[in-house]
Amino acid sequence: MLLYAATSNPGKLAEFSTSASTAGFEVLALPGLAAMPEPVEDAPTFMGNAEKKAIAYSLLAPGLLVFADDSGLEADALGGQPGVRSARFADDLGFNAHSPALKDERNNRCLLSLLAQLPNASRSARFVCALALARDGKVLIRAEDDVGGLLLAAPRGTDGFGYDPLFLLPALGLTMAEIPREQKWQIGHRGRAFRALLAKLHEAAV
Repeated sequence: MLLYAATSNPGKLAEFSTSASTAGFEVLALPGLAAMPEPVEDAPTFMGNAEKKAIAYSLLAPGLLVFADDSGLEADALGGQPGVRSARFADDLGFNAHSPALKDERNNRCLLSLLAQLPNASRSARFVCALALARDGKVLIRAEDDVGGLLLAAPRGTDGFGYDPLFLLPALGLTMAEIPREQKWQIGHRGRAFRALLAKLHEAAV
């Protein structure tokens, strides 16, 4: 069965494709995605945003099975922030608005700055990923999963993106940016959610 990913991120595509092939599916990038208008991601939940994207893109690709994901970090001490605004966290708060640093670095600095203002802040957090599969504007399957960890006071590792360098996996003693990509896909939130989606798809008649 052929699935189309509503993402242009080559790393995500490689991960989705590898996992799908072992389960008897094939994943390709959605044709013409770059020219399609991006839906506004203003839902209050990860699943809400994943559904909005899957619906919007599937309407522009009639008959195709299209899936989209939304993911991010939830820090307990910050009441679940950055949450659905993970990718835009620093920009939303105007943190280092004129800094030449890359967005990921600004987001990490913003997160650390907020945690530093809470002397007894819990360092517990989780990465969350929600996936929605749609065809012709109708959501057919949903899957969501997460992985828990602790937030460090300084980044470690270079093989990752977003908040990966701050996210420690206590059982391994490594951050998400320090573990091999294959292992990250096996234990991480995106891999877990995608495997759950494929398991549901195996059972469904779509």
